[in-house]
Amino acid sequence: MKRVLIPLLAACLLILLGYAMSQPNRVAFWNSLEVTVTAYNSTRAQTDGNPHRAAWNNRLKPGMKAIAVSRDLIKLGLDNRTEVWIEGFDGPYLVLDKMNRRYRRRIDIYLGRDVRAAREFGRRKTRIYWR
Repeated sequence: MKRVLIPLLAACLLILLGYAMSQPNRVAFWNSLEVTVTAYNSTRAQTDGNPHRAAWNNRLKPGMKAIAVSRDLIKLGLDNRTEVWIEGFDGPYLVLDKMNRRYRRRIDIYLGRDVRAAREFGRRKTRIYWR
């Protein structure tokens, strides 16, 4: 019984540890903020000219985990290539774009060319974490 129980407990512990390591350690994060989250696409109608070129001259490709941030968030440290965790979403996203000056406390998640998915995404409130 012990020969089975100890390895089984060790395996469970390793699985739980792996899951915990994949989530942002909120204690280690320096900043957090509740923001409005929307989605955007690589279309000429939603960008200034070149739909795959972001405001900081980063190249956007469908499938990337990228976000655009409102200009007021840049002043808080969410600058180009900052890693951001979004509550309720998997993994980190990179700040690769910035939004029009009229927006405040808002991020846009990049959804490639899928305009329908962006419309269905809508507008949500959530918390973001960054260092």
